[in-house]
Amino acid sequence: MTANTIPTVDAGEALRWVSEGAVLVDVREQAEWDAGHAPQAIHVPLSSLATASLPDYRGRRVLAICRSGNRSKQAVTLLAPRGCDAYSVDGGMNGWQAVGGRVVTSTGAAGRIA
Repeated sequence: MTANTIPTVDAGEALRWVSEGAVLVDVREQAEWDAGHAPQAIHVPLSSLATASLPDYRGRRVLAICRSGNRSKQAVTLLAPRGCDAYSVDGGMNGWQAVGGRVVTSTGAAGRIA
C-alpha cells in the first residue's frame, strides 16, 4: 500500500459511517485525546497500534482518525492487514468538527482539538 493507494473518506461521510456502526479509532497521543475526541471513538495511539490488542474487526469498516489526516494514513497500513476495511479520515479531527462531529472530553464536556 502506497500513500496514493491508502483508502480515505471525507469527514462528512465518516460521520455517517460511524452513525451506521463503523468503528472509529483515534490514533492521536494521550494529551490530544484528553483535550477532545469523538464520543464514539476508541483510543489507540499510533505509537502502540502495531502491537495493540484490538477486537476482531475482520470484515468491518474501521476508520482511523488523527488531528489532520497524516497519522491516520499510517494507521490504515497497520489496520488493513488485520482483515478490516480500513480508511483514513481525510482532514482528521479538524474535518470531523467542521462537518458537525462532536468533540468531547472523557467526562462528556465539550472538548477541543489539540
